[in-house]
Amino acid sequence: MTRPDQTPDQTTHFGAREVPLGEKQRLVDDVFHSVASRYDLMNDLMSAGLHRAWKDAMVTAVNPPRGDARFMLLDLAGGTGDIAFRVVQAGGAGTRATVMDINGEMLKVGRARAETAGLDHAVDFVEGNAEQLAFPDKSVDAVTIAFGIRNVPRIAHALTEARRVLKIGGRFHCLEFSAVNVPGLDTLYDFYSYNVIPMLGRAVTGDAESYRYLVESIRRFPKPEAFADMMRDAGMARVSYRRLTGGIVALHSGWRL
Repeated sequence: MTRPDQTPDQTTHFGAREVPLGEKQRLVDDVFHSVASRYDLMNDLMSAGLHRAWKDAMVTAVNPPRGDARFMLLDLAGGTGDIAFRVVQAGGAGTRATVMDINGEMLKVGRARAETAGLDHAVDFVEGNAEQLAFPDKSVDAVTIAFGIRNVPRIAHALTEARRVLKIGGRFHCLEFSAVNVPGLDTLYDFYSYNVIPMLGRAVTGDAESYRYLVESIRRFPKPEAFADMMRDAGMARVSYRRLTGGIVALHSGWRL
């Protein structure tokens, strides 16, 4: 379906393919419907557990207050709740989180996990689109998105919306796969990504193609400095990024001033 602000001939990438812009969201939804129930297990297997350390680095950057002060996190594309749970557990009694995801199956997994962990009082789950946030201006203290921004059809719109809902002095943090910058590791990483990850996907979820798309989407994502420029174009200030694990991922941050 063509939106009012896009023309029928606009295209974008879906992994290695070019697809109509209006089709990408449906294709991404299909991927995550397919893998939702095993998503967290696959994260552990694909990264050999490293995703936990990367997410801990994001939570440290968020730095929720430890006392009773009110602190509101909006976690985008965070269906299974991983980041939201960590922030709530790291913060004090006043820390709350809303997880927003466009995929209902991912949210279903997240709600079940929150109830099991006893965090359902502090974490809400909302179905919605990162390009059009149903939140008031200047309403949240921090916005996070972990390994999800590359799946958004119109990244610039999502960044502008993230800035809009941040309070003055609030911060945006994005954890995303990046470009390996260590000689030798880049070759090994490419072999692992294109050969091992789809096989793991087939063995664990019965779906190799979804994980082949995820690998391809990483390669199409902008390099760190280019993404930092996109954040600046969206109006964010004091933009910075930090490469982790030889550049396999990067943690991007920006302020609303």
